[in-house]
Amino acid sequence: MRRQALQLLGRALRTSAPSAPPLRRPQLAAVGGWRSGGAPAGFFSTDAAAGASAAAGAAQGGSKSQAAKAVSSAAAQGGSKPAAAAAVAHGSGGGSEGGGQDGKSEQDKGRSVRGGPVSWLSFLLLLVTGGGIIVYYDKEKKRQIEELKNKTNSVKPAQTVGTAAIGGPFSLLNHDGKPVTEKDFLGKWTLLYFGFTHCPDICPDELQKMSAALNKIKEKEKLEIVPVFISVDPERDTVEQVHDYVKEFHEDLIGLTGTSEEIRKVARAYRVYYMKTEEEGSDYLVDHSIVMYLMNPKMEFVKFFGKNYDEDTLAQGIIKEIREHKSS
Repeated sequence: MRRQALQLLGRALRTSAPSAPPLRRPQLAAVGGWRSGGAPAGFFSTDAAAGASAAAGAAQGGSKSQAAKAVSSAAAQGGSKPAAAAAVAHGSGGGSEGGGQDGKSEQDKGRSVRGGPVSWLSFLLLLVTGGGIIVYYDKEKKRQIEELKNKTNSVKPAQTVGTAAIGGPFSLLNHDGKPVTEKDFLGKWTLLYFGFTHCPDICPDELQKMSAALNKIKEKEKLEIVPVFISVDPERDTVEQVHDYVKEFHEDLIGLTGTSEEIRKVARAYRVYYMKTEEEGSDYLVDHSIVMYLMNPKMEFVKFFGKNYDEDTLAQGIIKEIREHKSS
């Protein structure tokens, strides 16, 4: 009875206890290694791990002899040669892979240098193109300058056409009170002067110079030139005042006056400036242009003579203009 009870108890224990999973080959190898008296082959000690790491490093960066030495060292430190060899193989594969990557990166660098945006060939082409453009520009510039010189030399100086916009129609009264226009002076050379009878010194000096120059021209060239005095002071220069004034200078001098509007028009036509100054009651002066205008027989402007001319240079200037007009 006792024996049967013990057998039943043993069956019950075996039935209730969990069964262990079957061992795989690596585990069997580890158990075999353990039984052989060494450390388990599936587990590395600290020294073995260091040796395997050294073997892998030697495989990645060193030669085959260095890798073999690293394998032996790893095995001596407690690891198995297959595990160390596996680490070496992994390292060598990684090293070869790293070497391949390094070679590939060097190849990419070479390609980027050769195929970059600026290569030696493109730089040479750029220099040749730039030099060609500069040479072409210089030739074109020289050609244009030469053409401009040829055109300039081929153009002959043309004579001046037309006259200055000085002069025009007017309607005034002469010193005898008769109406006078510009048409009354056609067919004659005329010398005009603008002034006023109350002028203290400048107007008398200019009229005397005019009279002396006209007398010299008449003696030398036998030319008849009509001198004309036009007042710019219509308020005081009446017909009677102008009559008495012009007779003091030359027997042929014609005095002209008119209304304020008529004097303004003729002064504007001949570009004459005049203005009252220093007015004190009825006594005032008139600031005006000091110019004589030489008009041809068509009553067209020829030349003006300023205050800087004396009687001799005035006579010579008038004679010269008349001669050039006849020869043209």
